[in-house]
Amino acid sequence: MPTVHNGSVDIEYVVHGDGPTVVCCGVAGLGAWQWSYLTTPLAREFEVVVFDYRGTGQSDTPDGPYAVSDLVSDLDAVLSDHGARSAHVFGAGLGGVVAVEYARRVGRVDSIALVGTPISASDVSFDALEQLRAPLDDSDALHRSLSVAFAPGTVEAHSEEVDRIVDWRREDDAGPAGWDGQLAAMRAAELTDLYAVTTPALVFQGVEDRIVDPDAGARLAERLPRGEHRAVESGHLAHVEQPRVVADELLAWLDSQRDA
Repeated sequence: MPTVHNGSVDIEYVVHGDGPTVVCCGVAGLGAWQWSYLTTPLAREFEVVVFDYRGTGQSDTPDGPYAVSDLVSDLDAVLSDHGARSAHVFGAGLGGVVAVEYARRVGRVDSIALVGTPISASDVSFDALEQLRAPLDDSDALHRSLSVAFAPGTVEAHSEEVDRIVDWRREDDAGPAGWDGQLAAMRAAELTDLYAVTTPALVFQGVEDRIVDPDAGARLAERLPRGEHRAVESGHLAHVEQPRVVADELLAWLDSQRDA
């Protein structure tokens, strides 16, 4: 895996496929595994870059708290190291905040796609987000904690696949310091001056999201000048729970942007 040095922090990333660049920014606390179900369909047409947040996976865990600006800086360092002059940025949860802020502050963005993204911390149930956290050495707790991230009944209906996700979580998710640092960034999140984000934006929102207000997606799409909203029959992790729906919608939307 390539490593980029961003100040005193080493950030690791991986690249799949070939074509225009799509870079993925994930949900607070969760590792790069969350993009596993989307990598194959996206990599048929795009180069997919997935990086570990500071505090997650193989990246360094500096002392917290972290700020959204730290994660925006890490994203910029990854794309610069990789040599991507611009990218489509796909963010989920905290990663959606990072994607919007990157588009607003840096501007080298072809489009943004967002999943379960809050406009501010008031859209987030931090009690529910804390339920997603579990000790990395406790498989049962990791399994149980996923119930809050998906629509009711999903974990019970797909127990074997959830066991697979648990194995990934043990390897990739943030430890206590990384969780604390990233949650601090989430608590301070505030998307402002959205009128200035003129990048095309596709906003996915799980209709049974228990972590981010299900109404936040439509409000965010309305406030983004070129925003479009897509409701998904899922919980917070729509990109994990309904990857085929998300991939099909995203690829069709990207094609329409290219045609335009």
